[in-house]
Amino acid sequence: MKLNRRSFIGSVAAASALAAPMVQAAGHGKPRVVVVGGGAGGATAARYIAKDSKGEIDVTLIEPTRKYYTCFFSNLYLGGFKNIEDIGHGYGTLASDYGVNVVHDWAVGVDRDAKTVALAGGSSVPYDKLILSPGIDFVDGAVPGWDISAQNAMPHAYKAGSQSELLRAQLMAMPEGGTYVMVAPPNPFRCPPGPYERISMVAHYLKANNPTAKIIIADPKPKFSKQALFEEGWNNHYGGMVERIGPDFGGENVEVDPGAMTVNIDGEVIEADVCNVIPAMKAGRIAELAGVTDGNWAPVNAADLSTKADPDIHVLGDAAQQGDMPKSGFSANSQAKVCANAVRGALTGSRVFPAKFANTCWSLIDTNDGVKVGATYEATPEKIAKVDGFISQTGESAEVRKKTYEESEGWYTGITADMFG
Repeated sequence: MKLNRRSFIGSVAAASALAAPMVQAAGHGKPRVVVVGGGAGGATAARYIAKDSKGEIDVTLIEPTRKYYTCFFSNLYLGGFKNIEDIGHGYGTLASDYGVNVVHDWAVGVDRDAKTVALAGGSSVPYDKLILSPGIDFVDGAVPGWDISAQNAMPHAYKAGSQSELLRAQLMAMPEGGTYVMVAPPNPFRCPPGPYERISMVAHYLKANNPTAKIIIADPKPKFSKQALFEEGWNNHYGGMVERIGPDFGGENVEVDPGAMTVNIDGEVIEADVCNVIPAMKAGRIAELAGVTDGNWAPVNAADLSTKADPDIHVLGDAAQQGDMPKSGFSANSQAKVCANAVRGALTGSRVFPAKFANTCWSLIDTNDGVKVGATYEATPEKIAKVDGFISQTGESAEVRKKTYEESEGWYTGITADMFG
């Protein structure tokens, strides 16, 4: 699939339109959309609704951080290919150029009857349509011995920013010949290739700066996305440095001791100099507080990402249980544009296009050694369903791999412009 800026920005467009019922704002002026979460899903949805409604809809974006650090490409920061500033983005353009009311606060509750979102600061924000794109939180007790209070000793770095900086600092401080342990997550999890690209980037750093160090992956999954590509790359670039322990050898039976900095893998205790714990995941907390999850994820309708529990609440990206799409930044951005189009149509009677979705996940294994996997999708009554897909092949030429990496850089520029303006 050839990617360019025009096809990327316009991925929602389709040949014909669907009729959309118009919802009148009751007892007030313009209809109001509240978006919670300013990442690939939320920022994109807020921008598209504000841009395409041309002032007909009041759009409020609730996001606690003033600078958003993308989880995608954060592994490249760990590997030394990016600075932390390269993956940080602000919300000023959404406010100044698109008229989005950006509120830096935590959303702490949703009153579905009153149609209000409660904020940690004590105020509340009313909505006619609510879009939740809160990303992920972690399942309590998923890794015995670890909880969120241990994230400074054993960082997850799966919410980019300060956790990424902490893991990078720990990596740089590793003693010569030290041991880096990753506790990998079970399915489903954010960005399916993410942990294994991280291993590649850690290995890239260690090969240059600590070549006798060792990397151990405790993995509860029998297989993972792009496995053959990563294993080929690890053998080619980092021979002998990376050891993966899958479920057949105890990778699903793991306990950690953050105080002692040890990892017990099926009875074998390993002393770790750095331990990156990535626990099992669930939808961000606000989706649960809104009462739209099944306990872990938010089931949604494929055509517009509205929740099964409430048609006026939509859930995007990592938090959604939508079908075949992976939990990636590209997926969230693609879903956001479909949702924005549907929400605008419901509130103003504007044209609604049939839902079409796309995703590509790029990974960097070593310098200019990029690989990718992707697919296109359509909305069915049951789910977002895969139509067709593609994946890089083992044994590709250096030229092809370099071109794949360069393509990923162009995509990052495009998607962050699409999110933040």
